[in-house]
Amino acid sequence: GDGAPAGNYGYTTSGYSVYEEENDRLTESLRTKVSAIKSLSIEIGTEVKNQNKMLSEMENDFDSTGGLLGATMGRLRTLSRGSQTKLLCYMMLFSLFVFFVIYWIIKLR
Repeated sequence: GDGAPAGNYGYTTSGYSVYEEENDRLTESLRTKVSAIKSLSIEIGTEVKNQNKMLSEMENDFDSTGGLLGATMGRLRTLSRGSQTKLLCYMMLFSLFVFFVIYWIIKLR
């Protein structure tokens, strides 16, 4: 009678140890995967921070460039209005000069 319970006890203990070893192996595998995911998420977070910083700098650069371009366009508009006015004045003065020269030539005849 003592051999049977000892056999069952040995079988049960070895069964538990097999399950324990498998459980330990799966736990270690899970720990490795969780560690890999953690490091990957930290790297992603770092990359996102760097990308956000770069986008912010680009936004500032575009804003300053847009302001500079707007100021330049305003100066060009002012310059073109002034140039057209000056050109129109010169054309009028030239026309009056030609008119008086023609009038003077006709008067002398």
